[in-house]
Amino acid sequence: MAATGVLPFVRGVDFTRNDFACGKFPQNVASMTGLRWLRLNNTDLEQMPKELANLKKLEHLSIVHNNIKNLGQDLGNLPLLHVINCRDNKLVNSGIPSNIFSLEDLLVIDFSHNNIKEIPIELENARSILVLNLSHNNIENIPNPLFINLTDLIYLDLSHNKIDTLPPQMRRLANLHTLILNNNPLLHAQLRQLPALVSLQTLHMRNTQRTLGNFPTGLDTLTNLQELDLAFNDLPRVPEPLYKLRSLKRLNLSNNEITELPLTIGLYKTATEECHSWGSLEYLNLSRNKLKALPNSLCKLVELKKLYVNSNQLDFEGIPASIGKLFELEVFSAANNNLETIPEGLCRCGKLKKLILNCNRLITLPEILHLLTDLELLDVHDNPDLVMPPKPVDLVKKNWEYYNIDFSLNNQLRLAGASPTKEQDEKPVHKDPIARKLRLRRRRDGQESEKVLKGMRDVAKDKAAGIATAIEEEQREPLRPKRWDENLNKPELDYSDIFDAAVGQIPGITTWEIENFLPIIVDDSFLGKFYEADCYIILNTYIDESNSLNWQIYYWIGAKATLDKKACAAIHAVNLRNLLGAESRTSRQEMNDEDDEFLDLFDNEVSYIEGGRTSSGFYTVEDTVYDAKLYRASGSQRIHLERVAVSPSSLDRRYVFFLDVGMKLFVWVGKMSKGVTKTKTRLLAEKVDKHERKACAEITTMLQYQETTDFWKELGGPPDDLDIKETVPDNFVTREPKLYKVGLGMGYLELPQVEVPKGKLTQSLLDTKSVYILDCFSDIFVWIGKKSMRLVRAAALKLSQELLGMIDRPSFTSVTRCLEGTECQVFKTKFFGWDDVIAVDFTRTAESVSRRGADMKVIMERDKMKTDLSALFMPRQPAMSAEEADQLVEEWNEDLDGMEAFVLEGRKFVRLPDEELGQFHSEDCYVFLCRYWVVPELPEGEEEDEDDPPEDEIKCTVYFWQGRNASNMGWLTFTFSLQKKFESLFGDKLEVVRMHQQQENLKFLSHFKRKFVVFDGKRVKPGEPAEKPQVSLFQLRANGSPIATRCVQIQVSASKLNSCFCYILHVPFDTADLQGIVYVWIGRKAEHSEATIAEEIAYDIYGQNHTIQMINEGEEPENFFWVGIGGRKKYDKDADFMENARLFRCSNEKGYFAVSEKCADFCQDDLADDDVMILDNGEQVFLWVGKKTSDVEIKLAFKSAQVYIQNVRSKQPNKPRKLLLAMKHKEHPKFIKCFHGWGKHREAPV
Repeated sequence: MAATGVLPFVRGVDFTRNDFACGKFPQNVASMTGLRWLRLNNTDLEQMPKELANLKKLEHLSIVHNNIKNLGQDLGNLPLLHVINCRDNKLVNSGIPSNIFSLEDLLVIDFSHNNIKEIPIELENARSILVLNLSHNNIENIPNPLFINLTDLIYLDLSHNKIDTLPPQMRRLANLHTLILNNNPLLHAQLRQLPALVSLQTLHMRNTQRTLGNFPTGLDTLTNLQELDLAFNDLPRVPEPLYKLRSLKRLNLSNNEITELPLTIGLYKTATEECHSWGSLEYLNLSRNKLKALPNSLCKLVELKKLYVNSNQLDFEGIPASIGKLFELEVFSAANNNLETIPEGLCRCGKLKKLILNCNRLITLPEILHLLTDLELLDVHDNPDLVMPPKPVDLVKKNWEYYNIDFSLNNQLRLAGASPTKEQDEKPVHKDPIARKLRLRRRRDGQESEKVLKGMRDVAKDKAAGIATAIEEEQREPLRPKRWDENLNKPELDYSDIFDAAVGQIPGITTWEIENFLPIIVDDSFLGKFYEADCYIILNTYIDESNSLNWQIYYWIGAKATLDKKACAAIHAVNLRNLLGAESRTSRQEMNDEDDEFLDLFDNEVSYIEGGRTSSGFYTVEDTVYDAKLYRASGSQRIHLERVAVSPSSLDRRYVFFLDVGMKLFVWVGKMSKGVTKTKTRLLAEKVDKHERKACAEITTMLQYQETTDFWKELGGPPDDLDIKETVPDNFVTREPKLYKVGLGMGYLELPQVEVPKGKLTQSLLDTKSVYILDCFSDIFVWIGKKSMRLVRAAALKLSQELLGMIDRPSFTSVTRCLEGTECQVFKTKFFGWDDVIAVDFTRTAESVSRRGADMKVIMERDKMKTDLSALFMPRQPAMSAEEADQLVEEWNEDLDGMEAFVLEGRKFVRLPDEELGQFHSEDCYVFLCRYWVVPELPEGEEEDEDDPPEDEIKCTVYFWQGRNASNMGWLTFTFSLQKKFESLFGDKLEVVRMHQQQENLKFLSHFKRKFVVFDGKRVKPGEPAEKPQVSLFQLRANGSPIATRCVQIQVSASKLNSCFCYILHVPFDTADLQGIVYVWIGRKAEHSEATIAEEIAYDIYGQNHTIQMINEGEEPENFFWVGIGGRKKYDKDADFMENARLFRCSNEKGYFAVSEKCADFCQDDLADDDVMILDNGEQVFLWVGKKTSDVEIKLAFKSAQVYIQNVRSKQPNKPRKLLLAMKHKEHPKFIKCFHGWGKHREAPV
């Protein structure tokens, strides 16, 4: 590959996580002669690359986490080297060249996590060194001369070695800020050098065998010390010098033997006064000691933010009540103690974020714990006897808000227009009459009334003065009518996607060129140079005579520019003027006809360049050439695509493969692959077709051994034996992509890697003003932000080509250019959460989503969701009285001139025999033609003539009755036959009413005078042989009104009996003379009128060839009543649900969530499958959920049911309700008995 010429201009590059083992280090690095920093972390290097010898300008070298044993001699020949980071390698003493310590500019040396046993003697020559890290080695002693010359040291880390003493020359390190000595056997070291380190800010002596005997006595002289770590030592108490460290911010005393803290913690005494110490302490760790109590003086640490006392012996008395004075406390951790509860004062630390109390003996916690608004973590696990305190009422009310709807009872009552209820736990305020008299006496004695009168007089004077002033102003300035446009406000337009926010704020000239309908900023080096086929916008920012910024805006039109560039130049020039608020007009400048004022903006003459540099926004039809690409898909939670060679040998039966050859997309599924991977790969192919192929590609999904000829043709032919085996190694690990950000400066390029949080690439890492290179090893993507500079784009493309060639990659690797907003699907799969489906409410229409957006959270923050729950607060509809029912029946039957009944037999309607009138079957359809007398209405002002009264008119109503198990064929037959005949006879006087079983209107029911019988099954046609009769049971019941009385056949079982109703039991016989016996069973609490009607119905149906017996409850004969009904069983003795039953329907069919109440005469078919129903039977409230109900309706209905129960509880405290769930086909018996004639749920009729 030809060199691009950019390597000498690269100032820095990050090769972290590449594989450079076995001599794979790129040789092109030797051409990067301008390299200033180089990162080779985690690249499996075993020796230093020889190419580094050419990098004479190298300043920073990082080779962390490799296998290097010898650094070689070339590093000593890099004169500008500042930083050497060789952490976590296999360095030994012989592998450290002595000449690197003679480098004059060497500042940082990090040889930690290696195999060094001795400190190199030559290290004392590195006089300029500031940072020295030799931790995690095997060093046993430190040479005495080492620190004689290293007086500029700021950071020194000697931790995790075998050092038993420190040289006295350490006193010379007066500039040292950080000293880390952790995990060294310094038992016999007195550390007398420490007081001399006057600049020390951080000191770590963890696990250094400190005791009170060998603790450095002069430590209190370190007035700048801010962080001290003494964990894992043998201290029985806090050493006295620590109390005098007034600058201390972090103190770690964990894992010691401390048994108590002094009562005056935070205080120390001098010869003359008592002083406060630890006033700046923010972090204190006393975990894993032997503390039994914390002193009250702990509250003096007013800046303390984190306190850890885990694994001690603290109980409730051991935590001071005054701990609530630590107002800055954010973390309190007291796990593994003996706490039964915590002081209430701890909950007064308003900034507390983490409260860790696991593994204690907690019984309860203070109630005000719920008032800690900033609390993020409450850990109380492994406290088996803990009972959490109840939440305060105010917090419970906040939880009523759901889907941005306030479901609190008082709010819903207010919306329904009802008065709010009083809180149950609200205590009445008792007035003290004696205190009231004393207040009145004090007012009278203190002349309060005189003060009130004086205040009223002052207010009157001010008011009079104000009126006079207003009259004078009104006389001076006569009122004038307002212009129509005075109150019009200009809309606020957002130009952030077009121009930078800081544009026009610095004097000078700024130029944009039009590309793809948008202005792109031009580098200053192109100022005054215009392409003939392009258009430009020129902004001149200057300071005018009033020392204010002002602007001149021009747009330049090239002679050969396309129409879209000309139009966009003019449009965006106006947009720029609006953004700046400039008063000047935009000036049009055409090629070869520019104004002198425009030409004077440029120091040199304006020059024209032939051709065009930018592309037109118009779509040009070109035949796109697609390269064949084969991807191996893996993963289930998130699909991972890795490009492989387009060859049959790349296939593996454990994976899914995606072959992209342009207008043909193939998904090959191995027989051992996962079904989830197959589905997601197919979805990816659909997205590629939709977004990148304009939905014109052909997608083919094939299983192994079912491949098509086209598939093998694109792969270069099938394998010899057509057997695809496992070609991918078992230990294969997918390569993690590396994201580079292209940096461009004055004459240099940089290629640092972007730090990826938790190793997960996210879309938020990409900045629209930058250009990135995503290295996926077998695929390289160049992502170009919309607002990135043109020079950066060009540099990125060249760097990607160099990156492609300098690292050993497969031959099929290619570079793909991705513009922001038009990224390919393969690129998106490298990022977490990109192009995922947005969670939307599928109960909303597509029009609503397009109009208001898909994010429900944004919508709910913008406006409140409308609801209507007023039906829940309305009183129950009272039952109709018998007198009112008799009056309505009499009126409706007086108007009835005649009624003809028809029943569907086969495919035609025939007249219904008179003896069957009032008898219906659930699988049949009936038609009733009713003629009503209608009294004509006289015009206003006219009186009826007694001699010549107006004639009454006839109105015909046809009632079509359909049984709940009848098909819709009966209705179709009626509309195409009988209805047309009626329409021809009666014309516009005809009204058709369609009714379903148990959903009839009262006027229709009144014609049967409470003798309305519904049989289960199909009617027997006259002349047809009847089936062998079976035992049948009928229940007589009226719902809401005596008119709505029906006798419905129900399941034959003694458990269906109820003492409040009447039943008819038919027991058939096999004898010819007597066909059976009929019992009319009358419950103890049944009404006498219902017993009479039941007897009449029994005689109407079974009067011939049957014996009819009237029996009262408790007088049933064993034969044939109990034998016929199936034996004795328990049954209900009352029917209180008849007085309390209410059925509500919850639906959002109106465009918002609303609750409506069904009438008292409801039935099983009122349970709509796509709605949620609320049923109140007086004891329980059931939430019935249909099979087609949306999740939103279910959740809102649940909240509505809770509000209903709250309202009922406030009005009927003696009848509390419980909320129960009733799923379709799994209803509770107490739910079922509220419905007359319950049976199987009706399916959709055919």
